[in-house]
Amino acid sequence: MSAPVAPASQETSAYERTERTTLTRHRERAHYDRELVHSILDAGYVCHLGFVRDGAPVVLPTLYGRIGERLYVHGSTGSRPLRAAGQTDVGLPVCVTVTHVDGLVLARSAFSHSLNYRSVVVHGTARPVTDEEEVKAALDALVDQVMPGRAADSRPASPKELAATAVLGIDLTEVSAKVRDAGPMDSEADLALPFWSGVVPLTTGYGAPVPADDLAPGIPVPGYLTAL
Repeated sequence: MSAPVAPASQETSAYERTERTTLTRHRERAHYDRELVHSILDAGYVCHLGFVRDGAPVVLPTLYGRIGERLYVHGSTGSRPLRAAGQTDVGLPVCVTVTHVDGLVLARSAFSHSLNYRSVVVHGTARPVTDEEEVKAALDALVDQVMPGRAADSRPASPKELAATAVLGIDLTEVSAKVRDAGPMDSEADLALPFWSGVVPLTTGYGAPVPADDLAPGIPVPGYLTAL
């Protein structure tokens, strides 16, 4: 873990800044508020898990879930990051990122184009979860991260499935969020150029649920889906 530097806030509602979580550019976009970090994490379900394997960086897209101040990822017991995390007592150093793109920022100059976004970067150590109840809770969190309410509306993992599944936990200790929510930042010299400038918002939506071909007749669409 990096040595702490000046904290962003003395309140427990904020994560403490460290050397690794302190931005070097656009520091005004950095945030350490726990509520904001949690909201960004809870709004997604795919993260990018980065680690070093055989001296080279590897980044894998994977599902995640959050319970309190811990993120969980899972996979086959034979997967490389899960094996690597269990090979030593210190776990696997990782970097986890989650990003939402909220808008395309089109400026008058090509150089000034940008994105509006919300992102979280987590530095930490991934460690195998061995407690059976925590494993079950983590897997429920992963399912509910994709669709809230789904874990209670599906068959839980069987003992055989649990034996073939490994779960890693990453504590939210070194964490930062970065947010851009603004229009184009054209230079004054470009303001008179005859090019459109502005923001194209991006939104995520849900389509109507499509039942499986082999779904038994009479099973209604769950309320948590019709409410989307």
